Amino acid sequence: MTSASPPPIPRRPLLRPGMGKLAPGFFLFLCLFLAPVLIVVVYSLLTRGTYGGVVWQIDLDSYARVLGLPNEDELRDRDFVYLGIFAKSAMVAAATAGLTLLMAFPAAWYIARQPDRRKFMLLTLVTLPFFVNALVRVYAWMLILRADGLINNLLMAGGLIDQPLHLIYTPGAVVVAMVYQYLPFMVLPLFASLEKMDLRLLEASRDLGASGSTTFRRVVLPLAMPGIVAGMVLVFVPAFGNFLAPTLIGGAKDLQLGPLLAQAFLSARDWPFGSAIATLLSAVVLLCLFVMARSEGRQTKEVV
Repeated sequence: MTSASPPPIPRRPLLRPGMGKLAPGFFLFLCLFLAPVLIVVVYSLLTRGTYGGVVWQIDLDSYARVLGLPNEDELRDRDFVYLGIFAKSAMVAAATAGLTLLMAFPAAWYIARQPDRRKFMLLTLVTLPFFVNALVRVYAWMLILRADGLINNLLMAGGLIDQPLHLIYTPGAVVVAMVYQYLPFMVLPLFASLEKMDLRLLEASRDLGASGSTTFRRVVLPLAMPGIVAGMVLVFVPAFGNFLAPTLIGGAKDLQLGPLLAQAFLSARDWPFGSAIATLLSAVVLLCLFVMARSEGRQTKEVV
């Protein structure tokens, strides 16, 4: 008597049903995102051409310049000026994200507690600056902050100052302009988190004797953490490489990553050096995204 052979194991299809519909989007992702990033990474490993462009010869000197390392011929000493620009840009972006969070949280809380019709109107007002070009908004801040601008004219008219204050072409002016530019990026994710919050949890916290500050720290903040993390990412990442505000409001003395990239590609025509800066900037941004995602995951587990 022969034993029955086992039934054949069904083969899994290579593509699940519906995955073919993702092909156009995946193709656009490859062409418009992944391919340009790979080109930049490859250019960062090449040698600068005499009159610009690249020579197809592997050379890591661009990364050595960015990191402040001396070259092999000992023609360049250690110089950490570019790492200082990275650090300064990161501090400005962090200050922008922090101030944006402080301003956006009360606004998002207020909007989330309004009736539906008023929510729509207030959210429209929040997103209204997006209908104006970013260059126009930065120029508006230049008119406000310059020596004969709105702020100095009001202070002098009120007799508070005798001479105009030096407001423009400072790191503080850059932060103010970027806070205004990216404030909606913080309000919208915070609103999405706060709107879903169950107000009965706040009532239960007060019934159990918790103070307002304790309720905010132990109940509101953990529930709003996904929106806080998303808002910090949405603000910090573009502020880290912002070009318009540091160029127009920061001036030539306040060199940051955005203007440095433009100088490397356009003025110096040093494509490998500019590509190395862009590659390191992308790596820093991805690292920040990873750390914030891990932090958000831990916060979610603690809440559960």
